[in-house]
Amino acid sequence: MRRVVVTGLGCVSPVGNSVAETWESVTQGKSGIATITRYDATPFKVKYAAEVKNFDAGQYMDSKAARKMANFSKYAVAAAKMALEDAGIADNKELLDRAGIFLGVGIGGFEITESSMISYCETGGKNIPPMTVPMLIPNEGAANISIAFGIHGPTHTIATACASGTDAIGDALDNIRLGRCDVILAGGAECTQNGFANIGFTKLQALSSKWVDCPEKSSRPFDKQRDGFVMGEGGTILVLEEYEHAKARGAHIYAEVAGYGASCDGYHLTAPNPDGIIGGRCMTLAMKDAGITPEQVQYYNAHGTSTHLNDIGETKMLHMAFGEAAKKLHISSTKSMTGHCLGNAGSLEALMCVKAIENNFIPPTINLDEPDVEGGCDLDYTPNKGVSVDIDVAMSANFGFGGHNGCLVFKKVK
Repeated sequence: MRRVVVTGLGCVSPVGNSVAETWESVTQGKSGIATITRYDATPFKVKYAAEVKNFDAGQYMDSKAARKMANFSKYAVAAAKMALEDAGIADNKELLDRAGIFLGVGIGGFEITESSMISYCETGGKNIPPMTVPMLIPNEGAANISIAFGIHGPTHTIATACASGTDAIGDALDNIRLGRCDVILAGGAECTQNGFANIGFTKLQALSSKWVDCPEKSSRPFDKQRDGFVMGEGGTILVLEEYEHAKARGAHIYAEVAGYGASCDGYHLTAPNPDGIIGGRCMTLAMKDAGITPEQVQYYNAHGTSTHLNDIGETKMLHMAFGEAAKKLHISSTKSMTGHCLGNAGSLEALMCVKAIENNFIPPTINLDEPDVEGGCDLDYTPNKGVSVDIDVAMSANFGFGGHNGCLVFKKVK
């Protein structure tokens, strides 16, 4: 089976507009959550979010093209540009002509949906821009990457809610293994920073709302005082490449994408199955695919949403998949700093695994002041301060509405 490695990284996140800035913020335990500035949140119960800050689309793309993109597409194109440059293939037209794109997007141009519906209701549709539909549909993120960089291979959009970014990387892994491509840009992008999304998720009782005076403390996975997730946004791209192809061109190799597993609870539209069996299965499948045992994994980047059901259920999954090895596993939820980036969550957290392997460092779970041990959160979640550990294998997993579960395994290339 063909091996697949990571040779380029790019991201736009709530804690930084580059990989270096994002990783530095996360290692230092810096929160990207603050009072909402993108729109007037005064009427809403939820008044804080993890917004991307000081993002200038003109640094990454033609300004005329940017005006025809929703925010999620802009983040995707920016992250792709960074990743291609990092991989050293941004000007390799022959290679890019055959490369592919697999992008995870949970919702798409939500701010375009909101503004267009407001206009429709107010004017009967007279003022809706002609590009409304092409801006809001989820596949346009990948399409805009293709247009911007001349990538003409398979270009797919994966929509499995919060598992979208993970599944996009997993599907890209399989396509390179099958020989359909030697290089694929894989990742995720999302922007749901608008009032429509705010009230929609609030109605589901999914969002944190009680930390108005100190928003940076609001995302607190596995902590007793958690009260919901915090909306994040951004885009992340990993350049995946067949190992021998990467070696032949002298590419810098960050890590190997060694395994992928997926499953679906078939239980509920918004709640995970409380027994954790099917979610745990995707972890076991990923480890089997990678040819490793639980004892070989040093780091697990948790879905860790800071919701009551997820954090307990995910801990159950880890006990099932890892057995006794779960007690020695280093775990952290970087959502404590970045918020929940929805379709981009899995790709951003895959990047965290790659950087953890590169730097032999476990990022912290901030705001973990009192673990909910009585509720079942009884593992080592790296509270409040990161630790240096030799990391040969790292994993990340994500679980989306509808019961979608995905898990990735990354290995150090020695």
